[in-house]
Amino acid sequence: MNDFQSRAPRGDRPSAPRGEGRSFGGGDRPQRDGAAGGRPGAEGAEGGRKVFFRRRKSCPLSGPNAPAVDYKDVKLLGRFISERGKILPSRITAVSAKKQRALSQAIKRARNLALLPYVVQN
Repeated sequence: MNDFQSRAPRGDRPSAPRGEGRSFGGGDRPQRDGAAGGRPGAEGAEGGRKVFFRRRKSCPLSGPNAPAVDYKDVKLLGRFISERGKILPSRITAVSAKKQRALSQAIKRARNLALLPYVVQN
């Protein structure tokens, strides 16, 4: 046992043993309660505000009538490229992870064959 564990607590420190009665992090901030995280206006139904529900988007490249991802289909690939020529992330386009990898590969192949530009210059 080292000296730090055997010493009596000082007057300016709380005397509670470790893990009891202390809040994690220590500061003067009040503890948050509820699932809202302490944000004003995020209480939900009891606060009088409606909770915003975002509908889960479905993948535009999956399903029975979905187009196949092909590097020769420049019109389809152009929908998933920004104005600057960058590949748009799946969180914006709602493409599934599997289709996003295929889409990225097809865009890179089309760029290599000069069907799509690497960078759009103004």
